[in-house]
Amino acid sequence: MIDPVDRAVRAIARRNASALVWLQFGVAHLVLLAGIGLLSLYEPVSTTQFWVLVAVSQAVVVADNLISIKLTRRLWAPFRRWERGARDRAATVDAWLALATLPIEYLRLARRYVLFSYLPLMAFFTWELQMPWYGFFVLVIVGSVVLAYALILRYFMMEVVVRPVLERVAEALPPDFAIDAPALPLTVRLLAVAPIINVITGVVVAGLVDHRHHASLSDLGLAWVVAVAVSFTISLELTVLVVRSVVSSLRDLRRATDSLRRGDYGVRVPVVATDETGALAQSFNTMIEGLEERERLRSAFGAYVDPGLAERVLKEGSDLAGEEVEVSVLFLDIRDFTAFAERAEPAEVVTLLSDLWELAVPLLLEHGGHANKFIGDGLLGVFGAPEPLEDHADRAVQAAVEIAERVHAEFDGRIEVGIGVNSGPVIAGTVGGGGRVEFTVIGDAVNTASRVEAATRETGDRVLITEDTRRRLRTEVFELDERKAVELKGKQVHVELWAPRALPADVSIHGRAGASVAD
Repeated sequence: MIDPVDRAVRAIARRNASALVWLQFGVAHLVLLAGIGLLSLYEPVSTTQFWVLVAVSQAVVVADNLISIKLTRRLWAPFRRWERGARDRAATVDAWLALATLPIEYLRLARRYVLFSYLPLMAFFTWELQMPWYGFFVLVIVGSVVLAYALILRYFMMEVVVRPVLERVAEALPPDFAIDAPALPLTVRLLAVAPIINVITGVVVAGLVDHRHHASLSDLGLAWVVAVAVSFTISLELTVLVVRSVVSSLRDLRRATDSLRRGDYGVRVPVVATDETGALAQSFNTMIEGLEERERLRSAFGAYVDPGLAERVLKEGSDLAGEEVEVSVLFLDIRDFTAFAERAEPAEVVTLLSDLWELAVPLLLEHGGHANKFIGDGLLGVFGAPEPLEDHADRAVQAAVEIAERVHAEFDGRIEVGIGVNSGPVIAGTVGGGGRVEFTVIGDAVNTASRVEAATRETGDRVLITEDTRRRLRTEVFELDERKAVELKGKQVHVELWAPRALPADVSIHGRAGASVAD
């Protein structure tokens, strides 16, 4: 069931968010009127004097409310800018901070105005009621409890009326937003409210239960002293115990949240109560268990597919619709693998393949590509999908050359690889059925890359790239040796091929944007 007060506040806030902030200032009229009634329990007040005190005090409250409206209009300004369309990161953060800190910033700015109006008002009360000189100090001290009550009430009411608007802005906050603003701790809130309520209660009860004679100013002072003594001894002890219970649970939750932010999915919040704090702790633990399971799935998923693809699938789902994109395809195959597999033990074959992929796959990732699939002793690498890359051709060629050189150096000639690189449009997306799908690229560019890899056996090169890839190169990392055009299996036209050779180490890997290696 929706809280009727909250429902009313939200209904008004939708029409005029700032009106509620200013409207709640009117409660101060009732608080001060109640303060005069409390004073009349201890000091004789004629009807004329009562209405004079009411008129003057209400005039002071009107002045105070006008000042308060002016202050809150200034504090409200960042939200007005956000509401009028300034929705960039800085404007959103400023609007949120303005609303979240509105109550405490208001109290900080308004305290001197309150003090300058409160002391003259107490002096007027002393003069109007013809009280002795020390009556002023009694009124100032006792009245401070009423003043504190009014300010605390104003603070919490301001939080209530601002919340609906604050929630709207919070929805637009950037994910990496960090709270760095002044705040009133929960401990201070509870310890400030309970004693003040106890003091007011004690003073009111003392004035009402004395049936023998009208209470006096000295009785008012004594009642205040006794009420304060009780509030800050017996009542304070109980309040501290309640605060400790609530704050301890929140502190545990805060520590667990900080640990979770650092990646510790094993953290848990102790469930030490059966109230709302216990239910909150239990819900938090359930949430962490879900996140821990999701992280395990992410890690396991990332072992079977490229981490970048895994992130995209986790965000968008497994049905990545096919779309035409331009990519560079790298096809790698182990030369004479069939003969090697015939004479080697199965365990040796598996170990060799694992060592090869342990070397090749990180190099693909380092250059921005991903291992799309393993085909026996072959590997299909893609640059430019699922994440688009403007320099996909450069990345693919750099990865191919580095893989070929590293395999030759680290495997001591036990195996050699042939790598073909081709660029062109493909359809990238998920294919499959029966509950099993995979992300792949389909198109002539993929088939051509496979045929180019086969051509390395004829030319004797470790790496060959096509003319389509050469035209897309943007850097001068490699010198290219032209090979005669060859007829590739399944192709009706001859394909021009090039063998890349790395330039000396002092040549920048970034090269000159837009330069052709064939210039």
